[in-house]
Amino acid sequence: MNRGLNNVWALVAACALVYGTLAILLGVVPGVALSPTPPTPGLRPLDAQEQRGRDIYVGEGCSYCHTQNVRPLQQDLVFGRPSVAGDYAYSTPELLGTERTGPDLSNIGTRQPSDVWQYLHLWEPRAVVSDSVMPAFPWLFQVKDRAGPQDVVVNVPPGFGPKQGVVVATQDAQALVAYIKSLKQVPLTKGASR
Repeated sequence: MNRGLNNVWALVAACALVYGTLAILLGVVPGVALSPTPPTPGLRPLDAQEQRGRDIYVGEGCSYCHTQNVRPLQQDLVFGRPSVAGDYAYSTPELLGTERTGPDLSNIGTRQPSDVWQYLHLWEPRAVVSDSVMPAFPWLFQVKDRAGPQDVVVNVPPGFGPKQGVVVATQDAQALVAYIKSLKQVPLTKGASR
């Protein structure tokens, strides 16, 4: 019986060794190899507000429906140029997304730079895209009787706003919009790898 117990521990040790080796080869080595990837020339790191917005983007689950990776396919070119490794130098972990329920956001800051549009889209997506399946994010806003001098008022079209009061963007909404607007692809220079 003692001999059988030794075989079990040998099996556990072998499994742990295989698991540890695979974890290092598949998890650690790629991260180390990609870490020294230089940023695409002209790319800048996120500022503090944009970084906070990125955290909100992650927390709200935006990457479940929106990618940030333009593939080198004809149907993706409406979103921008194909993405390259250097585009993600300041965005680790990368928010590549899981599916394309909504449009790719790699270059949304260039394609849709309007604060007004972005706030409306977060408040009620169907106010700007009638057939949108995106959920509204009303908790990123406050409805006030009247706006204060520092408030960012969202002018909501009739039928999409509250019956009374004004819609005001919270600090979280402002940070999220700052992050979304920071998503701009820089032009590739000649010789840049794809």
